[in-house]
Amino acid sequence: MSERTYDPADTALLVVDPYNDFMSEGGKLYDQIKDVADSVDMFGNLRKLIPAARSAGLKIFVLPHRSYREGDYENWRQRTGPQVMVMEKKVFERGTWGGEFHPEFGPKKGDVVVHEHWAQSSFANTDLDFQLKQHGIRQIILVGMVANTCIESTGRFGMELGYHVTLIKDATAAFSREAMQAALEVNWPTFAHAILTTPRLLAEIG
Repeated sequence: MSERTYDPADTALLVVDPYNDFMSEGGKLYDQIKDVADSVDMFGNLRKLIPAARSAGLKIFVLPHRSYREGDYENWRQRTGPQVMVMEKKVFERGTWGGEFHPEFGPKKGDVVVHEHWAQSSFANTDLDFQLKQHGIRQIILVGMVANTCIESTGRFGMELGYHVTLIKDATAAFSREAMQAALEVNWPTFAHAILTTPRLLAEIG
């Protein structure tokens, strides 16, 4: 193993749900996450971190939520609160601006776009584990949305599958400061192998 903590040969940056509806002004959920995002400078940190990861040779994986289509969730036996919200507001609707990837944070040529996740974990019912293994990845770094749902669920699932999981606490956000605090201070430490700031990760990947 390399002496580097995050060897680009086996490390990937996973960007979760970089849709316009979350990350662009005018998006359906932008105003709801803006306060927390601004409090940690999430947008500024993503603008530094994603290009730096590419320059350092880390593989970039984009992990999108299901892009809404008419009829989604309507006849399901069990729906979560977030799924009802997506259905009612048509969040990330396919064929609309909100359902497109943010131009800065979305995929570029050479990135891997994983199959869409229906709920919170990007491992559940997708090809993420398969794709990571095909690219020789054993360490995953998670950024994007939302800290206490998709980031947490994907990171916890990744830990269970044997990946080294790093979470970046100022490159994510939540719908409330209380939810963000619960994720960072209570839940993340129970499964993550490392919880870093953006400057610390930038120093680590060099």
